Amino acid sequence: MNKLTSYSRPQTLWLVILRLLIGWHFLYEGLVKLFSSSWTAYPYLMDSRGFLADFFHTIAENAEFLAFSNYVNIYGLTLVGLGLILGCFSRYASIGGIVFLSLYYLSHIPYIGANSMMPTEGSYLWIDKNLIEIGALMVLIYFPTSHIIGFDRYISRLLKRKTA
Repeated sequence: MNKLTSYSRPQTLWLVILRLLIGWHFLYEGLVKLFSSSWTAYPYLMDSRGFLADFFHTIAENAEFLAFSNYVNIYGLTLVGLGLILGCFSRYASIGGIVFLSLYYLSHIPYIGANSMMPTEGSYLWIDKNLIEIGALMVLIYFPTSHIIGFDRYISRLLKRKTA
């Protein structure tokens, strides 16, 4: 048995479930934005606080940057979600998810006195759901399951045949 498939059944099960849950979160966020004709990242970007606020405000205030940001959010979130759910290029999907979540975190860093116009689910100090989900995606990068249950299993077999 190789190192990629040496997990116990419960380990494999819960790692796959973690991958599916995070994948669903990304996919749903992307699809909601895709099917909402009025969705834009503008309010979220303009609500940015902290040391990178000017960067995010610049994106929101420039029509081309905003259009690009909207496009990348919609289709990027959807592709990350599909990649994780299907176990297809899941390492890249996890890295993409980490990039998205890092940008979301940096635009709204939870610190004492941070006031946001966007609705929040609780009170956070430094650690929020974005940072926790980044940690979970790191777990999926270092404990991959898509080569066990997912399309990556078949992709790696095809690549091995072509190189053999």
